[in-house]
Amino acid sequence: MQKDEYRNRIAKVAKHLDSSNQDLLLVTPGADLRYLIGYDALPLERLTCLAIHRSGVTWLVVPTLERPSAVAHGIEDLDIHLVDWQETQNPYEILTKEIRSKVGKNKKILVNNLMWVEKAFKLSDALGTQVNLAEQLVAQFRSVKTQFEVNALHEAGQAIDNVHNQIHKWLRPGRTEREVGRDIANAIIESGHSRVDFVIVGSGPNGASPHHEVSDRVINVGEPVVVDIGGTMPSGYCSDSTRMYVIGKAPEEYYAKYEVLKIAQAAASKAAIAGVSCESIDATARDILQSAGLGDYFIHRTGHGIGLETHEDPYIVSGNKTVLQNGHAFSIEPGFYVAEKYGARIEDILVCSDGVAVPTNKVTRELVEL
Repeated sequence: MQKDEYRNRIAKVAKHLDSSNQDLLLVTPGADLRYLIGYDALPLERLTCLAIHRSGVTWLVVPTLERPSAVAHGIEDLDIHLVDWQETQNPYEILTKEIRSKVGKNKKILVNNLMWVEKAFKLSDALGTQVNLAEQLVAQFRSVKTQFEVNALHEAGQAIDNVHNQIHKWLRPGRTEREVGRDIANAIIESGHSRVDFVIVGSGPNGASPHHEVSDRVINVGEPVVVDIGGTMPSGYCSDSTRMYVIGKAPEEYYAKYEVLKIAQAAASKAAIAGVSCESIDATARDILQSAGLGDYFIHRTGHGIGLETHEDPYIVSGNKTVLQNGHAFSIEPGFYVAEKYGARIEDILVCSDGVAVPTNKVTRELVEL
């Protein structure tokens, strides 16, 4: 990504701080820091902290042993002043000194939502003032993707599709979920991801637990299997896709339920157009399942935003009145979960472009019989 893009992001934050009469935003390692300056700093007990003032003045406090990494990531090229601290020094006192020398005392200070509580408390103590959550300050910018980010999400979608297209190689009767999951994890890396974020292989009754992951349970003929997988690409952007499989034939009643689920997922995807609320998209899927008697078995939201994190704004859930706009990226993943029997979920990642939701995943949404 071009350095100008990171400069623009810092400028947007500074402008927001100024317009909302806040003085300073402090950001520690995590997705917010990666978004703002492209630095994937290690989340250590040692303090690394970015400070953005409402004037646009920006600096980064880092442990001395991490300074070479920060320099290698081009931090100084972004006009960010590096302040490093030695092992025997108190980084919170150093940061406080920097704040007072650059912006004065008694300022209104925000901390990013992903900051460890321990660090937020120590910062508050050192500053002698309360710090407040930034809440939507960074999230509102992160949720609207640039074309670079949209392209990265489509690349991630293609990579995870490649894994789903190979499930037939590993999903066989007599194998355990864990064995299948291990093969899938290897394939996620081989498909171009830099990291495996999760692998869910939920066979039979285990499929009724949406976040089951894997176990030593042996997969049998006739059992629906939920395969929900995702990872992080070298770009930093995430994939996430769920498809359904069965070895042989599923129970007869399962097919009717699955047809309803396909209709609900397709309808919610079609309803995801610019200008509608996130909660209305959730309602589209939920109403269809409810009318078919499956409403009580749909036990989670219809979707979540995705980008540098698998779960981020906007959330496709009842009560979220956020209006969908071009650049929003999110999952559409209704499901049904019948305890002690089976479950089902169909999940695509979509990006709102030119007013409509475009799926990044292309593999079949049919129940795949192996």
